[in-house]
Amino acid sequence: MLKLNQISKTFNPDTITETQVFSNLNLKVKEDSFITIIGGNGAGKSSMLNLISGQFPPDQGQIFLSGKNITHLKEHQRAKWISRVFQNPLLGTAPGLTVAENLSLALNKGKTLSFKRALHPKKLEPFRQLVAPLNLGLEDKMNLPVKFLSGGQRQALTLLMATIISPKLLLLDEHTAALDPKTAEQVLHLTHQMVVEKKLTTLMVTHNLEQAIKFGDRLIMLHQGKIILDFSGKEKKNLTVSKLFSHFKATSEKSGENLMEDRLLFA
Repeated sequence: MLKLNQISKTFNPDTITETQVFSNLNLKVKEDSFITIIGGNGAGKSSMLNLISGQFPPDQGQIFLSGKNITHLKEHQRAKWISRVFQNPLLGTAPGLTVAENLSLALNKGKTLSFKRALHPKKLEPFRQLVAPLNLGLEDKMNLPVKFLSGGQRQALTLLMATIISPKLLLLDEHTAALDPKTAEQVLHLTHQMVVEKKLTTLMVTHNLEQAIKFGDRLIMLHQGKIILDFSGKEKKNLTVSKLFSHFKATSEKSGENLMEDRLLFA
């Protein structure tokens, strides 16, 4: 489904703030897989999603999606296949528009329909039925601007908008980090439900090790733009925080690199 081939990226080259994020990064993602991504600050987690979504191009290497080379496509061109949910739910919605209007935007993604046509009264009931299973009361808030929703309601709506037309690839960039633990758990449950039911190929960045272990069928850990740990299958299923730390420690000792920043993840 997704292939990153020999990806290299340096920001601000030939300046005092030059930062190399990736050097010959390789990653293959199977169709329908749900990968959780962990790593310390500056490990390259969000930068990887930015590269995949097209926020900036790689200096070298290629990106393939379903066999198509999308390396040089702009972000809006990739948006027809790739959906992304950010930590801030307002980044994935139009805050001044109503719940129904936002759902219309998502449903008519890539089309040129006016709100007058898209928001025909007959469409409100299907929208209510669409949000009712979320159990967040959104079915009674169709005409409420999104900016007045709670954080959990906004993020659940953003997730629904990102998956209403099943994308080839779903990118989740710490999408529960700004929520309280109870709401975060609820949104994660919805995430898992949508990913499984729609068989979405998904990459989820998280700082929460328990979430990374509990959800998904593969876990990778980044450090300075490199994949230093990669678990799938039975190894992923039987993983615990303790076992993850043991693997991390062994990798650290073997490589001889300074991984102390990432070690803070286990504190």
